[in-house]
Amino acid sequence: MAPELIVIHGISLPPGQFGGPHIDHLFTNALDPAGHDYFRDIAGLRVSSHLLIRRTGEVVQYVPLHRRAWHAGRSGYRGRQQCNDFSVGIELEGTDDQPYTGAQYRRLATVIRLLRRGVPSLATAPIVGHSDVAPGRKTDPGPAFDWPRLRALLVPRVGRRPARKP
Repeated sequence: MAPELIVIHGISLPPGQFGGPHIDHLFTNALDPAGHDYFRDIAGLRVSSHLLIRRTGEVVQYVPLHRRAWHAGRSGYRGRQQCNDFSVGIELEGTDDQPYTGAQYRRLATVIRLLRRGVPSLATAPIVGHSDVAPGRKTDPGPAFDWPRLRALLVPRVGRRPARKP
């Protein structure tokens, strides 16, 4: 099924720590359970996301956009269940309670504009948080995510004329 929804997530591994290879290892089923106490509980998960935007703004793709990624889990949106079947998942390296970076917002806006231009079914797709499709079960991207900032970055910029000289 063609994607019709964009789901924004937040992830850090270990929780609250940024950088390192752990997110890559989780999304490629190579996370070492001995690498951190927290990893023992999640190493067996089979999860993935289409894209990750690191704190620096770097984008990593794990799953082709035309394939299903396993990012939303038990989920629903506007009466439809199993959001993995009809959505694109974008992970931001971050936590619910720490601000995301300017580089992440700028890159996320660019990625969304490219998705909307390049994937016809996403041209007017809603953009929601993981918490919106899995309420009570998930909280990301969390209160630290600045939705108005993202919306402002997605508004088309109208060219400005240079000020006239007197």
